Amino acid sequence: MRAAISLIAIFTMVILGSAVDGQASPKKRLDEATQVCRILTFQNSGWASEGSRIFSESCKSCHARDNDQGATFLHSESKTKKAWNRVFLEKYPQCARNGQWGNLSDQELQKLNDYLFRNAANTYDPNDADDCG
Repeated sequence: MRAAISLIAIFTMVILGSAVDGQASPKKRLDEATQVCRILTFQNSGWASEGSRIFSESCKSCHARDNDQGATFLHSESKTKKAWNRVFLEKYPQCARNGQWGNLSDQELQKLNDYLFRNAANTYDPNDADDCG
C-alpha cells in the first residue's frame, strides 16, 4: 500500500512539475531564422528590456487599443511563444509585408522577438524570481 501511494505521489510530482516547467518564463529561445539559441533573462527580455521599449515605441503606435489604423490590439500575451516565433520567422503580419518592419534592424527584431517570446501567453510564473524582476 505504501509503495502504491509513494508511486502515485512521485507520478503526480513529475506530471505537475513538467506542467509548471512548461508554463514558466522560458530561459532560452531558438531563433529559427538564424538557428541561434538565445539566452533570455529579465534584463535582456523582461519588462524593462530594450525589446519591451521597441514594442512600446514601434508596435504599440499602431497596435494600441481603439487605434485608427485598423491594426489588431496586441500585447505580449496576445500569442503563445510558438506563435510569436512564427510571426517573426514568416513575417506574415500586414505590417511586416508593407515595410513597417523595415524601420527595425535585425538586432532590434531579435530583441523584440525575445521580449514577446519570454512574455507570451501562459509563460508568467508568480513563483519564479525572474518574473518578479
